Amino acid sequence: MKTAVELITPFVEDPLEFVHFQPNRPGKAIGFLEGGESINFDELPDKKLPLTFTPLTQRGVTFNNRIFVSPILTYSSQDGFLTDWHVAHYGGLSMHTPGGITVEATGVTAHGRVSINCPGIWKDEQIESHRKVVRVVKSNNVRIGLQLVHSGRKGSGLPIWESSKGIAHSSIGGWTDEVYGPTSEAFDEISADTKELTISQIERIKEAYVDAAIRADLAGYDYLEIHAAHVYLLSSFLSPISNTRKDIYGGSFDNRVRFLIEVVERVRNVFPENKPIWVRLSCNEWFEGGWDIEDSVRLARLLKDIGVDLVDCSSGGMSNREVVEYRPLFQVSFAQQVRERAGVQTGAVGIITKPSEIEEILQLGQSDIVSLGRQFLLEPSFVKRAAVELGVDLSYPNQYLYAKSLID
Repeated sequence: MKTAVELITPFVEDPLEFVHFQPNRPGKAIGFLEGGESINFDELPDKKLPLTFTPLTQRGVTFNNRIFVSPILTYSSQDGFLTDWHVAHYGGLSMHTPGGITVEATGVTAHGRVSINCPGIWKDEQIESHRKVVRVVKSNNVRIGLQLVHSGRKGSGLPIWESSKGIAHSSIGGWTDEVYGPTSEAFDEISADTKELTISQIERIKEAYVDAAIRADLAGYDYLEIHAAHVYLLSSFLSPISNTRKDIYGGSFDNRVRFLIEVVERVRNVFPENKPIWVRLSCNEWFEGGWDIEDSVRLARLLKDIGVDLVDCSSGGMSNREVVEYRPLFQVSFAQQVRERAGVQTGAVGIITKPSEIEEILQLGQSDIVSLGRQFLLEPSFVKRAAVELGVDLSYPNQYLYAKSLID
């Protein structure tokens, strides 16, 4: 008599809701790789696992490896809702086993989006669209976070492939009359005219971050990243170049960081204690007299004290007059200085394209994770290649196990 087979993933009432459960934690190192053959860890007790494939735990969240997908704008939303495109994009990336995926800059208000086609989470109706993306990514045992942003002076934009046309006017869904910054100075000559935020408006934006964080948790995100880089609103308050206010939010260092500190404190109070919060900073404005690495280290110490788990170290984007020499690894030193001098975990980003580079960054203690953006767009299976090059047998999603037969 035949015995019944118990399915690893039981069928569900609605077939459209069926998701195959991955019991094997894709992206986790399960052995060493030599000559295309897997070798158990206990067979080589003196051999150390590359740091790239060691897990990282923050609060109650464990990431299977240290290679992350950077939040990179895709300009594929309408009215802030994530779409089937985002399900395919982020879900597809999750099948290639990064340690985590940070969903692109998502507006905390309708007028806080970077462009008319950027996502948002300013109303409850948008939660379900986020939940669909979270669900497919987490079904592959990959962690997923959300980057929260208010665009400030760079708002009401167009998708990057249409940016030569200028800004999005109200006739096509823009909000050029509702673009705000620390002062009335516009970002550049083609950006929308900017209005100076009042104290009461600043207070409402802080509450918008709180509400967005609550919605992100309801959608199932594992962590948050607060975007305070690239001249979006919070970073424009940090900069002595763009912030020349005369009130409690301008002038001294303490006043200029006040807005960000208050946002982080309020978000930390409502976001679950077992979930991490990150902050992305432009650690150097690349402009004389602007925000620099010394300011970033000083701020990072404050952020650590109020519950920030990682500082994501970018740079620039603060002025069209900045002078930057773009080259491989050009921002890694910022992550190293913040990590060493502020005592907080950091992420390295920016033209990092080789597995050997990632391993060296981690071995030298320059950062705790490395995030890639354009490299993942070019090569979604980068993590799998990294594992082969670094001699690691990586756990694959069940549906992709056939691919392992090609490893030599």
